[in-house]
Amino acid sequence: MTLFADLHRHLGGSAVPRVLWKYLEKTDNPICSYHEGYEAFREFYTSKKDTLEEFLEVHKIVEHVQTVNTLPYFIKRLVRGAYTFENIAYLELRYTPYLRTDRHLSETDRLDQMWDVVDVIRRESTSYIYPVVVPQIVCLHSSLPTHINQAMLNMAIENDNICAIDVAGSDIAYKEKEDDFVSLFAQAKEHGLKTTGHLYETKNGCNPKLLPLLDRIGHGIQIPLQHPELLRSVVERGQCLEVCPTSYLKTGTLHTLEDVKVVFDRCFDAGVDVAVCTDNAGLHDVRLPKEYEQLITNDIISFEQLEECQRAAFKHAFAWPYEGAPADVIKKFTNLG
Repeated sequence: MTLFADLHRHLGGSAVPRVLWKYLEKTDNPICSYHEGYEAFREFYTSKKDTLEEFLEVHKIVEHVQTVNTLPYFIKRLVRGAYTFENIAYLELRYTPYLRTDRHLSETDRLDQMWDVVDVIRRESTSYIYPVVVPQIVCLHSSLPTHINQAMLNMAIENDNICAIDVAGSDIAYKEKEDDFVSLFAQAKEHGLKTTGHLYETKNGCNPKLLPLLDRIGHGIQIPLQHPELLRSVVERGQCLEVCPTSYLKTGTLHTLEDVKVVFDRCFDAGVDVAVCTDNAGLHDVRLPKEYEQLITNDIISFEQLEECQRAAFKHAFAWPYEGAPADVIKKFTNLG
């Protein structure tokens, strides 16, 4: 069977509606009383949002219930589903560790507990029978103060389970902390840590100062759409765009798949590598094979371009090939098609 790599998936957004609903029911979460059963919740949870900010508010539902104690429930089902239903061999999982700590603790204790969060995810993602490689990416967050983002970066530098850092959250808030994020990402590069970031996803998220410090670009769709003059420098830096087609339709960033086609066409013409990703598979009710299928069936990309995207995903993976992977397995995944 074909095996896929997903380079851009959020831990919070990965929880599929049924899995999340069962957890909320089991714990008598008040959210259940707001909806008349599972189908009403599913409609609310996966429905199209008008803006990225509106979507991020729904995202917080999952963040608040994913803690050190509950993460095993979510991770087990995430890895099992990725392998069974998506044929995924490699899944980079990104999240903000601080937002998974106990909110009743002091800030100092929450910073210490971040290490436990990372360790739980490592342990749970490798303890099952499903052979999925699940490296972790730490998301610095635009809603958090700089000293907490600095603490997360320090942990990422020291923790072997972290393969990269990211910057996430509302991109409207990026500007006021732009210099801080530039400093943090420069530190990451100095320590040999890989970098990606939610940049050029929306028109509010175009931050040219941070762009040169990224190994990959989280989304980056406004580069081919609004700033095609930057495509050449993207190629020269060897950066890859993590394109998540369904995400842009669900958050109101783009309106049709024809808009997505412009992104692919201009990237392919310029020689920019593109990896197709899910972003928030649960929230958007989409799995990675479905992302590829809708691109093919709607004539957004060709089968040859699909294979290019598959190769790009493994080529730009931060922790692939991983130590101990057999040579024939590495060859298969890096020479698809």
